[in-house]
Formats: sequence, structure tokens, C-alpha cells
Amino acid sequence: QVQLVESGGGLVQAGGSLRLSCAASGLTSSIKVTGWFRQAPGKEREFLAAISWSGGTTYYADPVKGRFAVSGDNAKNTLYLQMNSLKPEDTAIYFCAARRSYFIIDAVGSYDYWGQGTQVTVSS
Repeated sequence: QVQLVESGGGLVQAGGSLRLSCAASGLTSSIKVTGWFRQAPGKEREFLAAISWSGGTTYYADPVKGRFAVSGDNAKNTLYLQMNSLKPEDTAIYFCAARRSYFIIDAVGSYDYWGQGTQVTVSS
């Protein structure tokens, strides 16, 4: 099993930045891809970005390309999401996730492990 714990959420003004962290523990050797998702009230969970656990490949959803950057530190078993130029519509609960398969994919159901989420609120 793998446990994921997000941190770094909070309240920020529009145009500001936040960096989310996701610490992985447990059977981390089983992780091949990690990703970030978010869910706003009344909306479905939305894919944002993914990165291969080896760090060689990244993939972003169009709404966050150029504003968000995903990275990882294997030595620390930690995943990051740097979020810049934040907008009020970025307000949501942000989740990290991990999957045991090598292919990077944006489908919610394809991830095996999930964190509990961290709230990000962007004020206008």
C-alpha cells in the first residue's frame, strides 16, 4: 500500500502563487506515475498534471499549461505542484494520486492511490 499526504494549500489572492507538496510513504517502489487533480464544489474531479515517478515525462491539462508545473523529488518521495498566476476559478480541493502502471493517463479511475486533499482558495 501507498499513503499520500498533501500539504501547502491555503488562501491566496488572484495572481499569486502556491506550491503544493505530496509526501508518499509505504510501498513507494510500486509507484510509476503520480498526478495532481482538483475538485471544485458541485463539479467532477479534474485532471491537472502528471509526471513519471522517474521524473522524465510530464503531461498537463490545457487549463493549467504554462501556469502550473509538476515536479518530484524521489529521494524525498515527494511530489510538488507549483501554481502561478492563480485565478478564482482555481479554487478547489487539490489531490495527489499515484498509479502502479507506467503510462501517464488523465483518467481519475486509473489511479490506485489518493491523498486526502488540500484546500486552495483564490480570492479576487
